Amino acid sequence: MNMPLPPPIWTTGTTEVFKTGTWRSALPHYISPASPCHQACPVDGDIAEWIGLARTHDFRGAWEVLTRHNPFPSVAGRICHHPCEAACNRGAYDEPLAICKLERAVGDMALAQGWAFDAPAVERAGHVAVVGGGPSGLSAAFQLRRRGWRVTLFEARPELGGLMRYGVPPYRLARSVLDGEVARIVALGVEVRHEALTDSEDFERIGAGHDAIFLAVGAARPKRLAQLPQRAPWLVDGAEYLARCNAGLPPELGSRLVVIGGGSTAMDAARSARRAGHQVTILALEHAPQMPAQREELAEALEEGIALVDGAMLTLVEPSNRHGLVLRCMRVHFEPGAVRGQFNVTRLTGSEFTLAADAIVSCIGQDPELSALSSWLPVDGGLLSVDARQATAAARVWAGGDVASMARFVTAAIGMGKRAALDIDRVLRAAQPAAAAPGQIGDAVALANISTFYHPHVARAGAQTRPVRERLAGCIEVQLGFEPDQALAEAGRCFSCGYCTHCDNCFNYCPDLAIKHVDDGYAVLTDYCKGCGMCVKECPTGSMTLREEVR
Repeated sequence: MNMPLPPPIWTTGTTEVFKTGTWRSALPHYISPASPCHQACPVDGDIAEWIGLARTHDFRGAWEVLTRHNPFPSVAGRICHHPCEAACNRGAYDEPLAICKLERAVGDMALAQGWAFDAPAVERAGHVAVVGGGPSGLSAAFQLRRRGWRVTLFEARPELGGLMRYGVPPYRLARSVLDGEVARIVALGVEVRHEALTDSEDFERIGAGHDAIFLAVGAARPKRLAQLPQRAPWLVDGAEYLARCNAGLPPELGSRLVVIGGGSTAMDAARSARRAGHQVTILALEHAPQMPAQREELAEALEEGIALVDGAMLTLVEPSNRHGLVLRCMRVHFEPGAVRGQFNVTRLTGSEFTLAADAIVSCIGQDPELSALSSWLPVDGGLLSVDARQATAAARVWAGGDVASMARFVTAAIGMGKRAALDIDRVLRAAQPAAAAPGQIGDAVALANISTFYHPHVARAGAQTRPVRERLAGCIEVQLGFEPDQALAEAGRCFSCGYCTHCDNCFNYCPDLAIKHVDDGYAVLTDYCKGCGMCVKECPTGSMTLREEVR
């Protein structure tokens, strides 16, 4: 039987009559999945978006995207533990992107140019109390003021910054940087009261006088080692030691110090002691690869002449007329637990040894002081009990930072302050809980979803530090930032995972001309797409996927 043929193109002048889309079994879709760095970021930052803006020289735009979630890009760019980099897809291709250094570059440019936050678009009637002027409290104050709420921040110490000022040494975080980013938040209209709240009546009074309260009082009570006395002239707590060093008043402790601990506080105390002229040994339960301190912190400490005795514990301290202190120690096998702060230690028989010292700095952590809060707020495991939005069981009371979490990272505290502020804003406006952003649920973009043909192998920008002699001469910053050309080159390495860069690959490579431009990107012409998946395979960012179509 003879079937009529469709009209040829030279008769109709167009191929649009051939609706080949009826042949397909799958259809491409444009998606906005989360990038791995976004999912790992403690402040939920839009990393691919701000790096994409930096790549086009729009550093102001990059800063504005960065500070949607974190008002401290310069601080975070210096001291964040950067889990985003461990999650970076580029790490499985050549080397992870230097996200932290890029954030510092953008933040430093903002400080140098004097960029300021816009005033709130509206002024609301509600009044929120934020108790604690550290990273979590300042983050909450920032997010609340941006949304127009009146904010009063209560801080017991003379200056704002909390751990960032009193715990992190100036050689890691220049005070001019911290001051600049704190001042920018206060300039939004945050009222600051330097007032110590010491008992439950103080907190109840503050709560009664405000529409909501966010508690971010930190963790100030030092943990104690049973092997050490409660008080001794040769024993100093790590937080106290750092606060005195950071104020330029290091205590006189003799020539030889042993710092006990394996975290960032121990590294900071040890390196501050070196700058004060001490001979320093770090004694850590963990073996070096297990230590919670960042790898670069340990490497820099060793470069500066600090000795490390890892995988070992103190068993006894004996004062000696001839040797100052004799620390009796032994080797151990350290096994981390499933939860941060939990671990198992097995003593290794016959591994005893001694260390000589004039003083000991104990840096094994701190706990929050809850005596003034536990009478009216629930406590769980030595922390204030909060839900996923940082809300406590008490009406209109939220909590974050070290008082509510064992995370003990500055950017984790910033993220908690932000989450609390968003929920306070919701409650005060009597709004419904916000739905999750489209495309941010489920698995992140995997390397297999990215066409790496468009991303040549390029080495990660190397970290630059000052020579050891310069470091030990004062409190000048050790790590150096990127120059603008370095920042642009590093931004160019970003895969922009899950974030469409409008490269036109889908449009150019479609064999059926089934992709068209629309105002906000692209659309698939379903009448003509045969579902070959060429557009998906050629996408350099993983922002397309092919799904089976059931008809």
